[in-house]
Amino acid sequence: MAHGTTHHHPADGSHRHGHHPAAHHHPQANDTGDEALAGMLELDAEVMRGHFTALTDRLAALADGQPVRRILDLGSGPGTGTLALLDRFPDAEIVAVDLSPQMLHRLRGRLTERGAADRVRTVEADLDAPWPDLGGPFDLVWTAAALHHLTDPAAALARMREALRPGGILAVIETDGVPNVLPQDGSTPDGLEDRCRRLIAERHTAQLPHLGADWSAPLTDAGFTVEAVEDITADLQPPLPATAARYATALLHRLRDAVADRIAPADLAALDTLRENAPDRLTLRTTRTAYLTRRPPQP
Repeated sequence: MAHGTTHHHPADGSHRHGHHPAAHHHPQANDTGDEALAGMLELDAEVMRGHFTALTDRLAALADGQPVRRILDLGSGPGTGTLALLDRFPDAEIVAVDLSPQMLHRLRGRLTERGAADRVRTVEADLDAPWPDLGGPFDLVWTAAALHHLTDPAAALARMREALRPGGILAVIETDGVPNVLPQDGSTPDGLEDRCRRLIAERHTAQLPHLGADWSAPLTDAGFTVEAVEDITADLQPPLPATAARYATALLHRLRDAVADRIAPADLAALDTLRENAPDRLTLRTTRTAYLTRRPPQP
């Protein structure tokens, strides 16, 4: 069973993110939107902290004694993955790539607070465009919740392979959609969460056709050896810990706003009642998948 991820998908179906990936093809997000999203991603990372630790431990084991000194974080956002990788690989330097200058600014601030600014170089770039010189080869490439945003994931995977040294590791962490947050105590209309998720999935189908894909075959086609495919699940029931409660509440607000113009009035009223009167009944269940792969060593 897998243990970690960095990024999570916005509940509004937008593809404006930087951690969680902003290194993709969306229009430039505004400062306010990026700031709010960065805060949600950081809450997500706090909830998933133990999973992060276990996943980076798994990557260290896959390195099989080979030093991990150069890491590429593609779609770094505010740096939740970057910071976890810094903790696990204390001798490593990281290149963090994202489309959003606001996300990268936030990452640099967090690095300064930790005294680690000299270990990370930030690069503003669009992963769907030709890549700048990132200074490879790398021992480890990490990309979380970014691949499904790309117009041409196959081209990006080919570039990731080129960026890795032979025998180097690629970790792809992807999400299957929006976390579940609605109560499971019978206090909301039957099927409400399913109806909300269906509406958001319809938007995702148009905007993010690769969301929820099985990446095993594309990774193999790109020349990687898939070492493991691991599920990552956090399933928290009320009363939620403080950080998880803040995260679930923020997700509920985004969920409500995402479906408000398409959902039945009774369902919208139920969401509003829950948001205003019963946030302590929220759950938090989120699922991701980690694909742990390797560029084959040279013969």
